Formats: sequence, structure tokens, C-alpha cells
Amino acid sequence: MQGLYAIVDTKLLAARGTDPIAYARALLEVRPAALQLRAKDVGAREMLAMLRALGSICRQMGVPLVTNDRADLAALAGCEAVHIGQEDLPYELVHRIAPQLSVGISTHNLAQLEKALAFKPRYVAYGPVFETTTKMNADPVVGLEGLRQASRVARAAGIPIVAIGGITLARVHELVELADACAVIGDLYLPGASLADVTERARAFQVAFGGPHRVAEARP
Repeated sequence: MQGLYAIVDTKLLAARGTDPIAYARALLEVRPAALQLRAKDVGAREMLAMLRALGSICRQMGVPLVTNDRADLAALAGCEAVHIGQEDLPYELVHRIAPQLSVGISTHNLAQLEKALAFKPRYVAYGPVFETTTKMNADPVVGLEGLRQASRVARAAGIPIVAIGGITLARVHELVELADACAVIGDLYLPGASLADVTERARAFQVAFGGPHRVAEARP
């Protein structure tokens, strides 16, 4: 996993009057490292329908589809992975419910990170690196130094690390040596932007984050 970890947040899109499937298509044009559906404001049936639609498109584009929180819906929709946070179902239960799913885990301090790495997940997310407005009651900011420490631990374990929290195009260059991917919500879709603008911004994140050689050089 490397580059842009693009998040389709249905709450943000609803506020802008934007169709989630059309928005996802705009992001998938640049073939990001992964596409996550974050749909905390919709019912299970609607979320499952979205996942099935997105799954078909993601498979065509060769991009892993990740479901936020709902391992049961991820399994029903045939998703590749599920992302869990510290307050979601624990890894052991997710693995029992849907052993075919890869799992990504959000972590916010080194103790959580080390516990997550013991499960050998597909990836770990770490942050918030910067101040964020897209998550209520966000954990304390870890900063670049916190991410640097987490990166050493994750890479020693051979697990990709995804930087999360407040990441903007203006600051993404600060992360390319510290993480394998960067998760972005708000800065992909600026106020007044068109879907074509979203595609170009997603492409800019990919380019700014660097090619595979950058990650290889950064690894200890």
C-alpha cells in the first residue's frame, strides 16, 4: 500500500449534494492505494448497496475497497478489507466474523500501535498527525515526531503505516519519508470544487507522495 488512501465520507458528500458513487469514480481515476467508504450517517441497507456498487468499480480499477467499521457488511458485499478503530469491534471478533477480510487498524499512541501490530494487520493507521475537523472528539495530535516514532515501529514489524488526521496537499510532502500512505477526506474536496477538480487534486496527492522508490529508500 502506497500513496493516497482516499476516503469517501457520505456525511461530507451529503452536505455538498454530491453522489458518493460519482465521487468515488472521480477518485478512482487516479487509482489510489485504497478507497474507503465511511458511511456513519446511513443505514445498513443503503451502505450495503453502496459497497456493492463501489466493489464492482474498484475491482475494475484494481483498487482495494475498504469498509469503515462494518465487518458484516464488508463480508456481504465482497469487500477486500475492513478498517476498525479503537472503539469498534476488536480484531479478534472481526477475524472470527469474516476471516476472509484483511483488516486495517487505527492507532493513536505507541501502546495501541504495538498491540495492533501483534495481529499482523494489512496496515495500521496512525495519528492524528495534524489538527483535524472531520472527526468529533479526535485524539491528541501526534505531530511529525510522533509519526516518525510510529513509523520505525511499524516498519520494523513489516506492516505498512498510513498517516491520518488533518493531512493537506500543502503538507503532504512532510509525510513521504514517514508513511507508506496518507488518508485524506476534506482536502480532496474543497468548497466549490467540481468532480474534475477532485480527480486532479487526488492525482496531485499521488504525485506529491512519490513513487514506489521513495518508500523503498525510506525504509531502514
